[in-house]
Amino acid sequence: MNRPSFIRFGRETCGDLVQAELREWWLSNGLGAYAAGNIAGTLTRRYHGLLIAPLEAPLGRSLVFAKADAELFIDGHSWPLHSNRWQSGVMNPAGYVYIETFWLDGRMPVWRFVFGDFKLEMRIWMEQGAKTVYLAYRPVFPKQQHSAQLRLRLLVNARDHHGNTETWRFNPVIEPKGTDTLLVHNQQGSGSHPYHLKFQARGGTVKAEHNWIENFDLSTESERGLPSTDHHLCVGEYVIPLINKEWSGLSASLEDNFSPYIEEAMRRFFANDNGVLSRIQVTVPELREGPDWIQQLALATDNFLFVRPLPGNAQGESVIAGYPWFGDWGRDTMIALPGLTLATGRFETARHILHTFARFLDQGMLPNVFPGRGESPEYNTVDAALWYIEAWRAYVEATDDWAGVRTIFPVLEEVIRWYSQGTRYGIALDPEDGLLKAGESGIQLTWMDAKVGDWVVTPRTGKAVEINALWYNALQVMTLFAHKLQVPADGYEVQIATTREGFQRFINPVHGGLYDVLDGPHGNDDALRPNQIFAVSLPFSPLSAETQQAIVKLCAKHLLTSYGLRSLTPEHPQYRNRYQGGVAERDNAYHQGTVWAWLLGHFVLAEFKVNQDIETAFSRLEPIREHLFVAGLGTVSEIFDAEPSHSPRGTPAQAWSVACVLEAWWRLERERRKLQ
Repeated sequence: MNRPSFIRFGRETCGDLVQAELREWWLSNGLGAYAAGNIAGTLTRRYHGLLIAPLEAPLGRSLVFAKADAELFIDGHSWPLHSNRWQSGVMNPAGYVYIETFWLDGRMPVWRFVFGDFKLEMRIWMEQGAKTVYLAYRPVFPKQQHSAQLRLRLLVNARDHHGNTETWRFNPVIEPKGTDTLLVHNQQGSGSHPYHLKFQARGGTVKAEHNWIENFDLSTESERGLPSTDHHLCVGEYVIPLINKEWSGLSASLEDNFSPYIEEAMRRFFANDNGVLSRIQVTVPELREGPDWIQQLALATDNFLFVRPLPGNAQGESVIAGYPWFGDWGRDTMIALPGLTLATGRFETARHILHTFARFLDQGMLPNVFPGRGESPEYNTVDAALWYIEAWRAYVEATDDWAGVRTIFPVLEEVIRWYSQGTRYGIALDPEDGLLKAGESGIQLTWMDAKVGDWVVTPRTGKAVEINALWYNALQVMTLFAHKLQVPADGYEVQIATTREGFQRFINPVHGGLYDVLDGPHGNDDALRPNQIFAVSLPFSPLSAETQQAIVKLCAKHLLTSYGLRSLTPEHPQYRNRYQGGVAERDNAYHQGTVWAWLLGHFVLAEFKVNQDIETAFSRLEPIREHLFVAGLGTVSEIFDAEPSHSPRGTPAQAWSVACVLEAWWRLERERRKLQ
């Protein structure tokens, strides 16, 4: 598999500020740090920056290195390579107008600037496993010689990546070292996390500064109803001579030891990306000849996996749910695990993630939100532990690691026991119908978890349909495991029969689909939502083939879009067709019609399961390729507006969106090969 480079834009996009700012690149380093920006090079989010790193493990992330404003000098003439938006409404400078081409080389963003007969290529990347970022520049002169150099102004910060800059809190010590190195020390007691940031530009010269650049306009934050002005401290200016067809550049690092050699660092980055694709070549035959966009999604998975420090100096592994504002979540990680790891041949990573989460199981539950340093896990999720059991099934299906299952089986038994006898938040088995009930006032336990103040937007107290589909699936998985391990399975088999019979209560006689919630505070909820699709897409279903087919047909008619399933039918009075406005407005729309990309994979697998139409199944996934050219480039957004043109919303890079699409393609390709 060759490293993909099909995501590419010319002047018609790069020179159009609106279009250039809509297209964002995202990079990570496997430690929870990230870098992000857009084609134009403006800062439109508080989360845009060249180094946003966890200064407090595991995910206390701060904006450290915001920007490197570059200016090109050739024979006494100058041109900006950067662009800035200001609170006044002015765009100055407008360096984006000189961009001839932008593309992704694998995951690496690349710009080509053109100034008459002079071209300049710029690249940005992060070092895997290190809090280090690189900027590289390579000029191409015409035949005549030119005197050319770059001037780079370094803008730094020390604020939480969710927060707002308070200039009076940040007063670092700025220390030049020699001619090409600059140290920035944010001291203890500054009101922000201390750090030591090192800049180096081999062959360049640096001059220290201490100058606040104020009133950057963050237009995307304004659209989200959030504070939209930011300030950054300029700590120095580099002058770097440019040599024809040779790389020059800058490195910035929080590490004590790192390599400033640009070309070596670039080769390491590509070796990592090529390693992802090479692993697939060896271990996942279904993806060896996958199309370009599937290769791009395979590379995108690398951005979400990270090493999570654990108590006792242990190292676990986990999944960033989405960039820029999510950390690692129990539910999201288990749903995303097959697509991120099994479909890409990372079997060891899958096992490490599963064992990392086993450490946090308590009263049969996995945390919803994982803890930061000194914090306690939050267990407000009813489905994470059930998705955990399904993740183990998917893992052993891919690896045949029954020794691993034998080790974890007592832990999985604890999940079933606690759910049966009762655990937190009213989660318990109803012995009358074999269904799980859950819920407490003011607490949302399912994935439809939007909450505004004390208002739970989509209350689902009672017996939720996807929870009981997962419960039935978990019982079947435990039976499968018990038989393979030659331990008693009678209890699971009896419960399976009871739950299968009780699950028939979900069938809605009006439309043949399923109720969303049974036995809630106000009776049964007949809102047409996508949660019923899991009663078909999961490996084990308690429903007849006819009912499964009716569910797929109903979801296709009312909920299916090009990019996923609507979270509520348009016919419902609470339906919202756009995810826009301030926090309250957006949370009100989050699960009231908004399209969720992760559901597309489950719908496609469910539809294929009942219809066995492989070509239709693949065609359902194809619109995702075009989406890779907008929003988060080369990755998949969290959500989309419910109505055309289905604008991407939410996080521009979401783990389960990428994972569920990739997993669906992988599983469909396996089925296609069986049919050949």
